[in-house]
Amino acid sequence: MRTYFDLTGRSALVTGAGAGIGAAVSEALAAAGASVLVTDISGEAAARVAERINAAGGKADSAALDVSDRAAAEAAAAQAAALGQGDLHIVVNNAGVTSPAMFPKLTDETFRVTFDIHVMGTFHVTQAALPHIPTDGTGRVINVTSSAGITGTLGQVNYSAAKAGLIGFTKSLARELASKNIMVNALAPLAATPMTETIRTNEKFAANMMNRIPLKRWAEADEVAGAFVFLASDAASYITGQVLPVDGGMVM
Repeated sequence: MRTYFDLTGRSALVTGAGAGIGAAVSEALAAAGASVLVTDISGEAAARVAERINAAGGKADSAALDVSDRAAAEAAAAQAAALGQGDLHIVVNNAGVTSPAMFPKLTDETFRVTFDIHVMGTFHVTQAALPHIPTDGTGRVINVTSSAGITGTLGQVNYSAAKAGLIGFTKSLARELASKNIMVNALAPLAATPMTETIRTNEKFAANMMNRIPLKRWAEADEVAGAFVFLASDAASYITGQVLPVDGGMVM
């Protein structure tokens, strides 16, 4: 019988994985059998997550990774491929930043850095990983976008623009890599993480968000991690170019 969600023998690279969704995804992939390279701009944070995975019986390594640094992205891709005996099966582009502000108060710096980390960072990591991704149907690129990139969000023009860019990136690359049997998809998760703390603790922003979520609550990071395992697994072998919201029904 086919085991759809078994990732044994596969390797994964997760960016922005020192906390929040990235950490939860790393742990979920490892629990499904994958060998995971946990990366984060904070090498210490990444190491803590990898140690937690190994202590639980999984297999993980860690590395400091600034996704805006192409050379660092290439080194991380090679390190992750070494976990898979030369193949890098799963790439999760999760690294991101947010700087909420109403449009008149946005600066060139906050707009540019948000775009550079989300879009250019995803470009760097994916391009570095591509030579290592197998073409036997197990290759996956999973980009992390947001409802902000689909519908827009109050006080987040910079973030929304970057996340919308990732949707276009995902769909175009999916068409390009389909001939190589590599699936490219995006997830739009919503969870209570350090990145969403500003929104969750700002009365105006928090009320606006809660009014848009039919389930009337924020998810915990591990509640959205299973969707990443799904897209990384054989259960998603005929899915590419899609954006899957995991947001309590906010986008439907």
